[in-house]
Amino acid sequence: MSANYEKVREYMNKVYETVVQRNPGEAEFHQAVKMFFNSIKNVLIKEPHYIEAGILERIVEPERYITFQVPWVDDEGKVRVNRGHRVQFNSAIGPYKGGIRFHPTVNSSVINFLGFQQTIKNALTGLSIGGGKGGADFDPKGKSDGEIMRFCQSYMTELANYIGPDIDVPAGDIGVGAREIGYMFGQYKRIRGAFEAGVLTGKGLDYGGCLGRTEATGSGAIYFVEELLKDRGESMKGSTVIISGSGNVSIYAMEKAIKHGAKVIACSDSSGYVYDADGLSLKTVKQIKLTEGRRIKEYVKTHPEAKYNNVSSGIWSVPCDIAMPCATQNELDADGAKRLIRNGVKIVAEGANMPSTMEAIDLFQENDVIFAPAQAVNAGGVAVSALEMAQNSSRISWTFEEVDEQLQDIMKSIYRRLRKAMREYDHEGDLVKGANIAGFKRVADAMIVQGVV
Repeated sequence: MSANYEKVREYMNKVYETVVQRNPGEAEFHQAVKMFFNSIKNVLIKEPHYIEAGILERIVEPERYITFQVPWVDDEGKVRVNRGHRVQFNSAIGPYKGGIRFHPTVNSSVINFLGFQQTIKNALTGLSIGGGKGGADFDPKGKSDGEIMRFCQSYMTELANYIGPDIDVPAGDIGVGAREIGYMFGQYKRIRGAFEAGVLTGKGLDYGGCLGRTEATGSGAIYFVEELLKDRGESMKGSTVIISGSGNVSIYAMEKAIKHGAKVIACSDSSGYVYDADGLSLKTVKQIKLTEGRRIKEYVKTHPEAKYNNVSSGIWSVPCDIAMPCATQNELDADGAKRLIRNGVKIVAEGANMPSTMEAIDLFQENDVIFAPAQAVNAGGVAVSALEMAQNSSRISWTFEEVDEQLQDIMKSIYRRLRKAMREYDHEGDLVKGANIAGFKRVADAMIVQGVV
């Protein structure tokens, strides 16, 4: 082991210890930083100017973190209070860009990890967007439309002070769909007294939204997997696929996978999973989840040949060629990884944000399972959000086909970027390192030329 390697390792450990000390108890953020640091050692060894410029210390520290009270009144007239967050992590290559998540688990750790990962993901797209993320510990489930509207208006009343088309452009995420974006946009418009279409993405088509945005993350994930397979002289046709979750990402990944000739045999929600060896009916899943908003267990009522299990993590026991965790962070742990490996999985592609634990990733790589990380696979949504921003700026709109064609090109270019980085820094076959290196270099190089700001 070279002295230079030891020097870099000690330096990275010192920076990581500072992250832990400054952000106590933020396990998800610590995990994201550690995984990232593990990927870029060879870059720092070959190019020590990144150390001299203090890039690591700066890239792991958000440029701004905003926490605020969100008071609102429920339907019984009772005052409720939630906590709102927005992290503006890095703006070296463009305005902050990242979703808003409404979920009881939202805290500073979740927001920091998402904002940090968003910075790398957005850089991989090749588009001019920095990294940010936001949300609140509010649960939209069980709330009336009036309660959700009042909460969104209160949240935006404070957030409006920190965002704008050229400053920070939020979008939707878990718990924040077209309804919530509409309420927030209306409140922002009222506060500003102007129609600034580019301040939010994921908007309705009647007021500046983009065709294909709803489908983009799921479709983009499949485009990435297809490009990966094409590079190996293969395709998805005839493959069996399991996809955790049953929200927009999962459903549109299912839809695109089926169009590419794959057979999707299992999906899930927080209550459990369904398995159909002959292939799930996408029409039924859409009806249950998107139209009726019911639990996935309803599937077996109209498809008695399918099986239902009330343990969501049991989905990783289903034998398949391709597994796609598309629900939430750390849903696929070492135990799930062992079950997938035992059953012969060939590819694991992350459709959600950091859905696999570090232990699971290590197991996949040790057992020659192709592992494609969220920073690359999950980038389709933000890519099309950036296309929405472009349309808003030019006051034009593209057809669904035009947007989808650009999405395909972006996902292909992401794969090419990380493949080039893998080879350049002696990490052939390691898609995680390739994605983190490619994203890091683009952000870091921009930071250096802009000075210490």
